[in-house]
Amino acid sequence: MLDATLRRIEQGQIDGIEALDELLLEELSLRENRRIKAALRMARLPVVKTLAGFDFSFQPSLDRNRIMALAGLDFIPRAEVVHLLGPPGTGKSHLATALAVEAVRAGKLVYFIPLADLVAQLAKAEREGPLRERIRFLCRASLLVVDEIGYLPVTPGGGTCSSSWSTLDTKRAP
Repeated sequence: MLDATLRRIEQGQIDGIEALDELLLEELSLRENRRIKAALRMARLPVVKTLAGFDFSFQPSLDRNRIMALAGLDFIPRAEVVHLLGPPGTGKSHLATALAVEAVRAGKLVYFIPLADLVAQLAKAEREGPLRERIRFLCRASLLVVDEIGYLPVTPGGGTCSSSWSTLDTKRAP
């Protein structure tokens, strides 16, 4: 971009201040994109999905306005828990992931984990000693998304059920 900007200055299309402004805006944009990309990696989202990519016509009983209100992320500073309930295949994980992406874009620290993995990690941490540290790690997130609750067994021989849900949890442990 620097070479193209210098050519535009030489051709009299822009002055030095405009060139500097464009270059700084480009640098800010690149840094923001890198921040978001790194935060999405750290959030451990299985895939990146957005609200724009959600087909609300597929779920006509879903209140689009309510979901879009959740995208405002007002539930995070209030430390509210959001439950997305419904049978498998209804878009709960897509919506939870999309809200997590919105939170990352807003600069929030997000962590995504299926319930079975969460239980396994906590059980391992309890056996090996660093349970308190693992809980602290989970509590650092502004938004903790626990997916597949009631969908996969959490212990050997554990049961499954015909519906599942996702939780977007912003509560902090004491």
